[in-house]
Amino acid sequence: MTNISPPPSRIYLLRHAAAQQAAPGQRDFDRPLTDDGFAAAEIVADKAADKHYEPDLIISSTALRCRQTADAMRRVVSPSTEFRFVDALYNGTLEIYLSLIASQTDQESVMLVAHNPTIEQTLESLIGHEALVGALPRGFPTAGLAVVDSTSTGWVLADFVTE
Repeated sequence: MTNISPPPSRIYLLRHAAAQQAAPGQRDFDRPLTDDGFAAAEIVADKAADKHYEPDLIISSTALRCRQTADAMRRVVSPSTEFRFVDALYNGTLEIYLSLIASQTDQESVMLVAHNPTIEQTLESLIGHEALVGALPRGFPTAGLAVVDSTSTGWVLADFVTE
């Protein structure tokens, strides 16, 4: 399991909601959310707000589907929540994802809005394979939000929010 210290003490990992298939000639990067994807992103954002899950910083991939998913969160978080859009999350490696989280030493909580399979690999790296399979036997779903807390013994999956 990965050790990230000092803060953040809470990490939110949000996989973008369901996206449309690429139209002929459309880049994967430019695929928007489906209507169901927009609805799922809003539902997960509302559930996160109901549970008072409010990151200090939201870092999102610049891909359209991630920006649209992050916009659903923007509606429910504090106006002081900072948003950053980072190109490196699109097609980024596990090392890039973990590095982005670890570099946020002035934030108590950070959210990544990003892509599978790397978002799932990031969760697995934090909590371990057995905990991942136990919590998500069918994998990390679209619009899924993992809430991961730091403890004295490492990272634990505190909650998983879906639509």
